[in-house]
Amino acid sequence: MAEAADGPRPEDCPGTSSARAGRAAACQGCPNQRLCAAGAAAPDPAEAAELRERLRSVKHTVLVLSGKGGVGKSTFSALLAHGLAADEAKQVALLDIDICGPSIPKMMGLEGEQVHQSGSGWSPVYVEENLGVMSVGFLLSSPDDAVIWRGPKKNGLIKQFLRDVDWGEIDYLIVDTPPGTSDEHLSIVQYLSAAHIGGAVIITTPQEVSLQDVRKEINFCHKVKLPIIGVVENMSGFICPKCKNESQIFPPTTGGAEKMCQNLNVSFLGKVPLDPQIGKSCDKGQSFLSEAPESPATSSYGNIIQRIQEYCDQRHFQEEKSNV
Repeated sequence: MAEAADGPRPEDCPGTSSARAGRAAACQGCPNQRLCAAGAAAPDPAEAAELRERLRSVKHTVLVLSGKGGVGKSTFSALLAHGLAADEAKQVALLDIDICGPSIPKMMGLEGEQVHQSGSGWSPVYVEENLGVMSVGFLLSSPDDAVIWRGPKKNGLIKQFLRDVDWGEIDYLIVDTPPGTSDEHLSIVQYLSAAHIGGAVIITTPQEVSLQDVRKEINFCHKVKLPIIGVVENMSGFICPKCKNESQIFPPTTGGAEKMCQNLNVSFLGKVPLDPQIGKSCDKGQSFLSEAPESPATSSYGNIIQRIQEYCDQRHFQEEKSNV
């Protein structure tokens, strides 16, 4: 790997995008050998060209990551998509690659919907005219069905989502990933490298037990050269709707995400307070942002989404400038 988890980069490291990742002689003894070997190899030139052609109409790609499950990553992905699509001039797509735990169809009010095939590929399922969704949940006969797949089959489906879905002209492609740093993460980064990735947003909660896994996620991003847009501290306190006092449900015992970002020189995008209405809206498949416009959490989401848009616009401008 680009840099070992507990030491310097192994000499002659082939890199994560190489077909020899995890299998080369230099990989022996590297703590990341198994992770690299389990990942998909970089697309061959023909495959890369095919992916590049399919994704050339995607302006910005944002991966949503978390080190640990249960921190609100999929909720953030869904609300980020809703928030961006509030601008009717923008076309937004939400891709769910949390293959073993696809919750996006439920959160987006699309449970029971199915994918349709057209001459140009799979058609996304649309929430609004400018908000399309794709998820393995649409391919299951029941939302209670377990997806029991090994890495290669997961990798194949992710490639198929990128290659065969007819996204059309898209301003923002939001990718909801599973927690951790596993096959799905390596696959999406390697496949998207054939086109471009805007960056990653990492979701955490304030307590150290979550932050310690986020540090691993940040380390992963550095290793695979995935730009980090910033970190969001979710469930950051609870503001009483009556007295307006704030209580720390998950105390930031080591200073929370903001201090961690300062220590690691990573952008801190903001804090989102707890609001019971968020969970209720997700269960109903409704947008919390439109259901509770006066909530402090809605205001926080608005500020964070604006910062993500500003980052994407600036990065796109720099890319265009470098291509001139």
